[in-house]
Amino acid sequence: NQIYNNAGIAFTGDIEVAQYKDIERVMDVDFWGVVNGTKSFLPHLIASGDGHVVNISSVFGLFAVPGQGAYNAAKFAVRGFTEALRQEMKLAGHPVKVTCVHPGGIKTAIARNATAADGLDPEALAQMFDSKLANTTPEKAASVILDGVRKNKARVLVGNDAKVFEIVIRAVGAGYQSFLPRIMSRLAPPAH
Repeated sequence: NQIYNNAGIAFTGDIEVAQYKDIERVMDVDFWGVVNGTKSFLPHLIASGDGHVVNISSVFGLFAVPGQGAYNAAKFAVRGFTEALRQEMKLAGHPVKVTCVHPGGIKTAIARNATAADGLDPEALAQMFDSKLANTTPEKAASVILDGVRKNKARVLVGNDAKVFEIVIRAVGAGYQSFLPRIMSRLAPPAH
């Protein structure tokens, strides 16, 4: 008796130029999709006597990057929601396990299906993601996630990039915000 809430769309663009509709769309799918799935099935999982909620956040739910404010907000929200739920299930004595998954770059269509602010080239952004950041196959991601669920891990990191970023964030805390913009500017394709 398990539910996997894997809702993910992206919008690329600085918060300054993002329209409310762009941010709302990402939050509606990426965060509210997880909330709705969890709330819909949680009573059944509790009643089953042996349930597991698996919510997919992102490595961008561990740290924020420029140009991904909406996605960061949604994935940080998924993380907070999931971590609170795990503790609530324990406190209430409910037989429901809860896991939050933080994938790094997975070879999916998320970048190709993303929307972008005016002046950005969605195709170039997708090519950059696919060629430089998407290093883990969906099959490998599924294997890592299922292993983490079997072990009832609170947090599952998928991909070497996710593991490296978590180590860096632990080591430097908010200090990552001083050097990450330089790294991101080297990766970003030119605007059109």
